[in-house]
Amino acid sequence: MTDELTPETPDEDEQPIKQRKNGLYPGVSDELAANMQSGWADTELRDLKPIEQAPNAARRRAALSARFPGERLVIPAGNLKTRSNDTEYDFRASTEYVHLTGDQTEDSVLVLEPREGGHDATIHRLPRSNRENGEFWLDGMGELWVGRRHSLAEAEALLGVPCEDVRELAAALTEATGPVRVVRGHDAGIEAALRDKVTAERDEELRVYLSEARVVKDEFEIGELQKAVDSTVRGFEDVVKVLDKAEATSERYIEGTFFLRARVEGNDVGYGSICAAGPHATTLHWVRNNGPVRSGDLLLLDAGVETNTLYTADVTRTLPINGRYTDLQRKIYDAVYEAQEAGIAAVKPGANFRDFHDASQRVLAQKLVEWGLVEGPAERVLELGLQRRWTLHGTGHMLGLDVHDCAAARTEAYVNGTLEPGMVLTVEPGLYFQADDVTVPEEYLGIGVRIEDDILVTDDGNRNLSAALPRRSADVEAWMAGLRG
Repeated sequence: MTDELTPETPDEDEQPIKQRKNGLYPGVSDELAANMQSGWADTELRDLKPIEQAPNAARRRAALSARFPGERLVIPAGNLKTRSNDTEYDFRASTEYVHLTGDQTEDSVLVLEPREGGHDATIHRLPRSNRENGEFWLDGMGELWVGRRHSLAEAEALLGVPCEDVRELAAALTEATGPVRVVRGHDAGIEAALRDKVTAERDEELRVYLSEARVVKDEFEIGELQKAVDSTVRGFEDVVKVLDKAEATSERYIEGTFFLRARVEGNDVGYGSICAAGPHATTLHWVRNNGPVRSGDLLLLDAGVETNTLYTADVTRTLPINGRYTDLQRKIYDAVYEAQEAGIAAVKPGANFRDFHDASQRVLAQKLVEWGLVEGPAERVLELGLQRRWTLHGTGHMLGLDVHDCAAARTEAYVNGTLEPGMVLTVEPGLYFQADDVTVPEEYLGIGVRIEDDILVTDDGNRNLSAALPRRSADVEAWMAGLRG
């Protein structure tokens, strides 16, 4: 990575951009500055068509406007975050901003300005980098360093929303009057400009509303989630084909293999891939992925591709690394499969959100009693929550732009709510026998199994978006054998 220039940009009337300490060039001559100002072709993009989600985003903004009449609403995309020194993490725009605009550009802010009968929406964002003051080639965020960004006119055409220079927004918000709400946690500069105009309670109401607005997905969102799942299925196939190479290296070979599919077909992975082999499968969020991959052990692979529009899949399979389950592995796997079947069957419109969790947990509690691991009956186990020693987590969650989508929604609208067509959720029961658990037979120790699928609630029941990945133990073995030739 080159390191000659500074990330700082001066005011328009200031002398060129300050050089970075220890840069190899001491300054910019007047002749070079003049040379760099001219001789560039017109690259403005014209006749751009709106992005596919633009009309959906417009409907969401209209609903938001109706919910908070007469109030200024401020939804930032967020800023780049430093990874180390002068390098940044890849940017991921805030979910609220993406849902309302379809845009993913750092430093941008959506503002809904109240007017009689509704709001006027404006996206405030950085214009193309300045060629007059040298920003485009001297600034660390100039387009010759990090790539061209859309002009304001181009962004307007793509997003269907008027666009203005975001560098003027903080000052305007500081002077603004009237009630304001902002989505916190994404842009410290914008929050500072509104410090004396907002309250935590009112801002939380906005965040909760925007979370609940994502509970039911529209057709575009369902299509994007299906794309994410389809790519994820291919990523799982990729992993099975290279398990021999993972055995020769580590879990990181599995992580890298799946990541390649995510980057080729989407934006990224939707969350840190869990590539847990052997006893690591009993750690729910094992993302270190630095352990050995051994024949005879199980691999718990929990991973999801995030699409270029930022919708993510979330799928888990527990695979025999050598292609065949042992008798005990199969017994535990089949118990989890039976629990998942019961959970999926409970997903239907009008059902309580908790029903699929309760159905899955009931099966697992019964199995633990049958195996002599806990004193029954199963109703007693469930009443006291004793099964949780080995099941640990809830059986599923909402899915969408976030892997744990709609997390800020009110309890009565989420876990205590009712399923509706268009909701997408995971069903993911599991059993985990920790390596140091002296309450179970020794042969159980270090075995962890989870099976997870992405389920769409339909008008008459549900549809498993990830059904292309086999789930029954015999089908998993046959699938693996076919992929490995």
